[in-house]
Formats: sequence, C-alpha cells, structure tokens
Amino acid sequence: MAEKEFRRGDHVSWASHSGRAHGVVKEKLIDRTHIRGHPVNASAEDPQYRIRNDDSGRDVAHRPEALRREPK
Repeated sequence: MAEKEFRRGDHVSWASHSGRAHGVVKEKLIDRTHIRGHPVNASAEDPQYRIRNDDSGRDVAHRPEALRREPK
C-alpha cells in the first residue's frame, strides 16, 4: 500500500462507530504524546495525525492508513 501523506488544513474522513467522521488535519505527530488523556504512540517510522473533528471540535489522532482525503 502506498504511504499516505497529509498536510495541515487537509480535510479528511475516517470510519467511526457512527459512520464516517470528518475533520481537518492540524499536525503530523512523530513523537509520543497524549490527546484528551489518551496516549498516542507516534514515531518518525509510524506517524499519526492530529485532527480536529468537525462535529465535536475535539482533537483526535489517527494513523494515515485510516484516513481518506475529502474535497473541501
């Protein structure tokens, strides 16, 4: 599978328990961190993206393979 790259401001979607969720990429995470109290085990070899959810306004983190670029 080709590696996916996203940039700040890209509009993306991902599968959630209630269907597809949408949001905007805020940053690429390459270090371990916490988002809303949950550990995010990101690294340079296994990056994740911080995304601001359009509906809730909360930040979430996802691996690039879970994301799909959406038209603005």
